[in-house]
Amino acid sequence: MITTIFSFVVVLGILIFFHELGHFLAARACGVGVEKFSLGFGPRLFGKTAGITDYRISAIPLGGYVKMVGEEPDAKIDPADIPLSFTHKSVFRRMLIVAAGPVFNLFLAVIIFFGIFQVSGIPVSKALIGEVREGTPAYQAGLQKGDTILAIDEIKIDTWEDMSGIISESRGRELALSVQRGDSVFDVNIIPRLTTTKNIFGEDIERHVIGITSSHEVVFKDLNPFQALSASLVQTYDIAKLTIVSIVKMIQGKISAKENLGGPIMIAQMSGKIAKEGPGQLAFWIALLSVSLGVLNFLPIPVLDGGHLVFFFIELLIGHPVNTKMREIAQQVGIFVLILLMIFVFYNDIARVFFS
Repeated sequence: MITTIFSFVVVLGILIFFHELGHFLAARACGVGVEKFSLGFGPRLFGKTAGITDYRISAIPLGGYVKMVGEEPDAKIDPADIPLSFTHKSVFRRMLIVAAGPVFNLFLAVIIFFGIFQVSGIPVSKALIGEVREGTPAYQAGLQKGDTILAIDEIKIDTWEDMSGIISESRGRELALSVQRGDSVFDVNIIPRLTTTKNIFGEDIERHVIGITSSHEVVFKDLNPFQALSASLVQTYDIAKLTIVSIVKMIQGKISAKENLGGPIMIAQMSGKIAKEGPGQLAFWIALLSVSLGVLNFLPIPVLDGGHLVFFFIELLIGHPVNTKMREIAQQVGIFVLILLMIFVFYNDIARVFFS
């Protein structure tokens, strides 16, 4: 229990800190005064004031915020504070400040993945056959469990993903495989077969296969700093893309929101469990959550960063800020949606704890 609570506080604290740090640094860079930088909501527990900024830790550790000078468009501002006012900055600067929070969450993921790849290398699945299904092209060609695919059409194969990609994109043309079995190497020609399989969302898709499964044997490939940076950017992009696709499919009802959405309780449970597996696994978990947090904050829901960006885009189009009444209605709708979502994820969390 202590490990779970401590891990939850650490994970959430890091995610919140980087998100708010993005807003804070962008605000300062754009000449906006910051009155409060808070980790947590509610009453101030402790902190320190430097310049005009109160850096504080607040009582409810489920979020954070940056309070800027002139943040509310209709707030009364001392004329002396107008140069520091958020509202009085150009729309492009306001967009930059708002977008910086989720962007910093993505940046955090890149940093963590870079560190992991530099220290441990990148995990890759060997092109080693774990099973050959009867009646498939691979079975008819004589491939066996334990065979390693070295090349396809003279293209060197380093990973299972390399091999799978070439086979899937073959469009059914004959492929020449170089195969290692024990100490011997031999060649076979195989024509992939179009088959209906399941993707990661459980949906039926058609793809060309030869009828083999992976042994799931993983090796770690060392990377130089440039390769590690490239891999960390790709990893962050892939997770962000998967998160967006998952959200769309949940909205469409193609995958279960009940099974795939979780809240603070689930995050706490997972953080505690993963922390016991080691700091590397916990760091990867933080990066995964950071990408998800960044993507979710870009959603065009009022009160989220994405909702504010929508208002700024509209302001660019019409030449003046959206009127107060419209903003208030949109924010009320956004708050209502978020409350419903929070109730749903808390229900999911409680159901997992007590009824699973």
